[in-house]
Amino acid sequence: MIALLIAGSVAMAVSLFGTRFLIGFFRSRGKGQPILGPEDRGPDHQHKAGTPTMGGLAILGSAVIGYLVAHFRRGAYFSDHAMFMITGIGAMAGLGFLDDFLKVQRSHNRGVLWKKKGWITLGMSFLIAILMVSFTKIDTRIGLTRADRPGWELGKVGWVLWAGLIIFSTVNAVNVTDGLDGLAAGSAILGFFAFTIIAFWGLRNPTIYPFIINPFDISILAVALGGACVGFLWWNAAPARIIMGDTGALGLGAALALLALATNTSLLLPLVCLLNVIEIGSVALQMGSYRLFNKRRIFRMTPIHHHFELIGWPETTVVIRFWIVAGIGVAMALGLFYADFARQIGVA
Repeated sequence: MIALLIAGSVAMAVSLFGTRFLIGFFRSRGKGQPILGPEDRGPDHQHKAGTPTMGGLAILGSAVIGYLVAHFRRGAYFSDHAMFMITGIGAMAGLGFLDDFLKVQRSHNRGVLWKKKGWITLGMSFLIAILMVSFTKIDTRIGLTRADRPGWELGKVGWVLWAGLIIFSTVNAVNVTDGLDGLAAGSAILGFFAFTIIAFWGLRNPTIYPFIINPFDISILAVALGGACVGFLWWNAAPARIIMGDTGALGLGAALALLALATNTSLLLPLVCLLNVIEIGSVALQMGSYRLFNKRRIFRMTPIHHHFELIGWPETTVVIRFWIVAGIGVAMALGLFYADFARQIGVA
């Protein structure tokens, strides 16, 4: 437990001060986030143009520092699971950094990668899944609250396909959510703390969750990511002084997906990331309606947070209410997880 407190608090403190450093660093160079305008059918957010971006560097860097410092505590050890997860998260964040850099250099919100980024992230998602199944002892069954419930065995090839799609979908869902100040970071905090609880619960009850490999190390990584997001949110809350950019959105999306896979709760992920599911779902519905029903739109603009802006909700109202939706999803996920645990020990 002390290692968890160390990881979370160190990551939060480093993120708090590291983000402030990044703000000054990027401002001194006079370039910030370009914003889509009406000519690109974007929302009216031109007042945010020039805000420093790539804040995901502070989030992910601080999370790694918090994770490493926690291992000075006796009983904490480095696991192959966490190492490969950090590598996958870093790879996705690296792709996001490249796209952010190109946007800033070209002063346009759509970098040269924007039409190809989907295919690149898909390929990287499958590659991460291949590495996980090849070099770790991760369980290849599909689980809701644990690996043996429902326990559908996929085998290595099937698991790679499943895990690749989970990673790809979550990365894109978090990226779509990152459109208002504090929205993605705040909802991610809830998700990371949920996986901290799930992994730590697995550590405390190994007879019920024997299929979670290295649960202690996974819980340390999860709480470090959550703490880093808390520190970043101090500066990202409206009006944001820095934006996480694709660097953060892609990295955090990969982290949430990998935590679900590592804890054998991939079917629980849609509840943990309920807000992200709603956001990406609104985009899919809008696109489907537009193409199938003669350019008819369901929402005024997608992702859906822009729809509520256009009907008159202030940005902070949208963000706080969407955080509540995210919290409801996480509460439902943890409720299902605990209900299954209670049934196993004969309480329910």
